[in-house]
Amino acid sequence: MRHYDLSPLYRSTVGFDRLFSMLDQVGAPDAGSTYPPYNIERTAENDYRITMAVAGFANDDLSIEVRENTLTVKGEKLAESEENKDILYRGIASRAFERRFQLADHVVVNGASLENGLLHVELKREIPEAKKPRQIEIQASSAKQKQIEAEVETA
Repeated sequence: MRHYDLSPLYRSTVGFDRLFSMLDQVGAPDAGSTYPPYNIERTAENDYRITMAVAGFANDDLSIEVRENTLTVKGEKLAESEENKDILYRGIASRAFERRFQLADHVVVNGASLENGLLHVELKREIPEAKKPRQIEIQASSAKQKQIEAEVETA
């Protein structure tokens, strides 16, 4: 397993402590399971989509919650009666799951849809006007300095 030492970067940056801690955690093994599988894609400059394979789950079986900067997707299959079913092999997982995604600042969830066994969660980064880069005008200093002359009274 690879581990990268990011401590030299701490000395040359200010305010990126959270970013480097998250990068440190990327190489760490995930304590949770890998179910359900998912993709994260960029659909536009500030738009993203998380797609999760949730075959066998209906809208009522899924819940999506955003709290602070964490997106939580939970799935719990409602109990089915299996009295008349004689299942020889169960390859479609229908176990309960909870998947968490850490969202960056100013990322909001625009909506979610379920189609063909895929759950799509639409995300958008909305940077407030105060946080957007702005151009600062440089004032030219005048080379000429004004000299104030005053008459001096002699007594």
